[in-house]
Amino acid sequence: MAGFLIYFAILLIVPIWASSRVKSTYKKYSKVSTSSSMTGAEVARKILDDNGLFNVRIEEVKGMLSDHYDPRSKVIRLSSGNYHGRSMAASAVSAHEVGHAIQDAQEYAFLRFRSALVPVASFGSNISIFLIIGGFLLGMTGLALAGIIFFAAAVLFQLITLPVEFDASSRAMSQLVSTGIIRNDEERKTKKVLNAAAMTYVAGALVALAELLRFVFMFVGMNEE
Repeated sequence: MAGFLIYFAILLIVPIWASSRVKSTYKKYSKVSTSSSMTGAEVARKILDDNGLFNVRIEEVKGMLSDHYDPRSKVIRLSSGNYHGRSMAASAVSAHEVGHAIQDAQEYAFLRFRSALVPVASFGSNISIFLIIGGFLLGMTGLALAGIIFFAAAVLFQLITLPVEFDASSRAMSQLVSTGIIRNDEERKTKKVLNAAAMTYVAGALVALAELLRFVFMFVGMNEE
């Protein structure tokens, strides 16, 4: 019973808590201006230029917290609130995405590994559950095992994402301070935004890992019958 409750907490409560935390933290610090009063787009452009990444473009996209870096097109896409916003949250998110661009330029190992896993992880996340359920229902251990292996690839992708995201946040903080975009007394608040965002990736990885372990235990039990 205790094990089920822990699994239930990881599967439902942890993601809800992480999502709630990032939204509330973002909302709070989107109302706090930085001393530089630069927009997110200006922050991103300055850090990119200071690192010689003149070929990386910045685009505005719709949605809330839809910000991301596209390594194929060499484009940083910022949500409207962050693109135009002059807040601490906008600066933090924009600098974080630039952190990914810097990783790409410097051929950061974990980013390269994650990019290589994309095709397998995408395939695994889409088909694995069908293979696993089909294997269990039909009593076909080989099919279930194949599904678990594909699902494990998707989980590995999520785990590799963690160092990539934390490193991007570390680079963001370093760049924000060294360029003078934020003052030393603004570091703590900026870190809160970055840490809250990072928790969503941690939560996602925990949920995926819990699911993988459940499937493995089910597979073991299937073979013991």
